Parts: sequence; C-alpha cells; structure tokens
Amino acid sequence: MTLRIGAHVAREDPVAEAQARDTTVVQFFLADPQDFKASPEVLREGGAEQLRADAEAAGIDLYVHAPYVINVATLNNRLRIPSRKLLQKHVDAATAIGAKGLIVHGGHVGKDDDPTTGFDNWRKAVEATDLTLPLLIENTAGGDNAMTRYLDRIARVWEAVSAAEGFEQVGFCLDTCHAHAGGNPMETVVEDVLAITGRIDLVHANDSRDDFDSGADRHANFGSGRIDAQLLAQVVADAGAPVICETPGGAAEHRADFAWLRERTS
Repeated sequence: MTLRIGAHVAREDPVAEAQARDTTVVQFFLADPQDFKASPEVLREGGAEQLRADAEAAGIDLYVHAPYVINVATLNNRLRIPSRKLLQKHVDAATAIGAKGLIVHGGHVGKDDDPTTGFDNWRKAVEATDLTLPLLIENTAGGDNAMTRYLDRIARVWEAVSAAEGFEQVGFCLDTCHAHAGGNPMETVVEDVLAITGRIDLVHANDSRDDFDSGADRHANFGSGRIDAQLLAQVVADAGAPVICETPGGAAEHRADFAWLRERTS
C-alpha cells in the first residue's frame, strides 16, 4: 500500500501549499489556535466555496486542526462552554470547505478534579455538537490529568463517547511524537490504539525533540529526534491511514521528510 503523505501548512492558500509539496493531502488551521475569540475564517480568495471547488478539482484532501485552546473535558464551565461553541464553529467551517475531518485534542481536567467527569464531558460534547464531518480525537503528549495522553485514559474517553448520539462521526488521530513523549510503547501503540478504538483515521507523523515519556510536545524532523527511525516508520506503516507531517520547516523540508518516510515504509 502506498501511503498518502502530506503536511500541516499555512492557511492562506492550502491548495498552493499542497502543490508546492507535490502532495494531495494537507492540514491547516482556520483560526489562531491559541485564541478563544478568533472565529474560523477562510483566507483564500473566493472563500469557503472556492477553496472547496479548487481542492476538489486538484484532487487535494483537506483536514482542519481545531484550536489548541478547545477543552471540552474540563470541569470549568467558563472554559468548557466556550470550547463547545468554538468546536461547533470549526465543525461548520471545516464542513463548508469539504474537509475530510476536524482534528481536536483530548483536553484535560484540573489537578484535583475527578477524571470520570472529564470523560463524561466528552460524551456530552459529542452529543451537543452537530457533527457534519468526522471529528478526529488526537492523543496528546503531556499532563498527568490529560484525557488522551495514556492508553487507559484514551480507553475511558472512547468508552464514554461510544455511548453518545453522533458517535458514528467520531474517529481517532494518532500522533507519533505525542505517543512517544506521552510514554506509550511505540512497539505496540498501533495495536494498542486499535484494540481501544477499532480505527485510526489519520496519523500525525512527527519525530520528537525529547525523550520517551518526557511529556514534552516538541516536534522534530525525521531522523533528527529521539524516536527510533525504524519504530517511527513502522508505526506509520502499521496505522495504514493518511499521514500529516507536522514537522518544522517549509515545502523543501517537508518534501525531505516525505522522502525519508517513503523510503522506510515502501
């Protein structure tokens, strides 16, 4: 099987960014990922309708990454309620451009909070959101109270959301840097995740600047980080899903990362 490998790109013109990388799959933000008040916006001339038409004509699949600030698991109403509203806005905007999925981080609860409530908040979020495209929950790298850092927590999230109306639109995004930095054995992580979710819809393929179980979310280009090269390539190959490289650099660096990965997975 030939893997489809693309990259996270600037949002001004994702079609041109894909073509500069000679790929047919890209991911991008539709707003500042660190700003609750920033509404999703298509910056490309012609807006959502034109971007959708041009991507389809070029045979390019678009994925949207939701803002990092979204945390639907939190027990803090002042964060959870705006998070749900912002999530719906991004679902709607991503659907308008014909995106294949919207990726969202698992979020976290407070130090003294009961994580069980956080898992159920995920169920409530799925039920409260009109999911007009696949929502891909991503594993995260750090935080003892994170919902999707450790496999047992991912299992609890999945158990919760599987009971939600709308669950058929929920999928999973596996990030290799996050798995490594989060302390999940890379030798078995694909098998472990599939045993929990039954699916991997997208892979974020990244090397890690930091050691195993460091909790640090710092991506590196392939071969320059701390993940064993053979293991990293094996995870990507075994997952068998479209690949987005969120590695540093522009088109040239991404093409080099694509070549590195293809050489080890073909």
